[in-house]
Amino acid sequence: MNSVSSAADPALITTWLSDARIWAEAVLERNLALLDLGPPAHAEALRYALFGGGKRLRPALVKLACQEFGGSLAAAGPAAAAVEMIHTYSLVHDDLPCMDDDDLRRGRPTTHKVFGEDQAVLVGDGLQALAFELLAREGGPNGAEMVAVLARASGPAGMVGGQALDLLAESNTRVPVSADAVREIHKHKTAALIAASAELGALSADATGARRAGMRAWGLSLGLLFQAVDDLLDVTGSAEELGKTPGKDADAGKATLVAALGFEGARAEAERLADQAREAALSAGCPAEGRAVALVDWLLARRS
Repeated sequence: MNSVSSAADPALITTWLSDARIWAEAVLERNLALLDLGPPAHAEALRYALFGGGKRLRPALVKLACQEFGGSLAAAGPAAAAVEMIHTYSLVHDDLPCMDDDDLRRGRPTTHKVFGEDQAVLVGDGLQALAFELLAREGGPNGAEMVAVLARASGPAGMVGGQALDLLAESNTRVPVSADAVREIHKHKTAALIAASAELGALSADATGARRAGMRAWGLSLGLLFQAVDDLLDVTGSAEELGKTPGKDADAGKATLVAALGFEGARAEAERLADQAREAALSAGCPAEGRAVALVDWLLARRS
């Protein structure tokens, strides 16, 4: 295919994402009020990490998938808040000196730079526990299934496993990482949680069977595209655009598509993944002129 659909009006998608971000912020505040955040000092550090900006893409995907199948914004709220808590916990831990060792996240000093490494570890631990508590309490009839979906996506079979693969690849710099190995890292470290976001949105609307599976497949393809674009932006983007230190992946010898395929090869990979994501959206029953397809095109356009 390798073409942008007519649904992709960048201004409309940017406006929708901005509205979804505002909605996600409100959802986080509303759902945090239902939970005990612990001692004041810990609660302060937790809130610093959670409300540090960001695009709130994962909650937006929960919202999109839920509405795609006729679900309400109220139904999407707990899953949207929970997935963003898990995502934020992963960022806090990723930034630690023992992991990716970064001083900048979402345009601000990282949590461990402000509150110390020990408190940053506890913030990540706390956010993870709160996410599962929230789904168990507020996820409705599908709450237990939502917990299972999010746990698998964020654990050894998903995000944690992907981070382990990433660190192992980084430590073995004598052996070049293949493109297939990079794809495996991306599938687990990034795409698993994005796929879970789409699936959680479908579950919030009580979608089952092929509809639920279709949204998960779309989310997985979108997640792979997201990480491919992120690899390209590490070369071409600014700190303001990325919300983190640009060029850091290359400096650290990270396993990226650019390192494995070269810049032009990584651009071609992003095109291929965009085609795959568009096809997945259509297979899930999303309209060709709808937001799921338009989001793919918007994301691909960011690579430049």
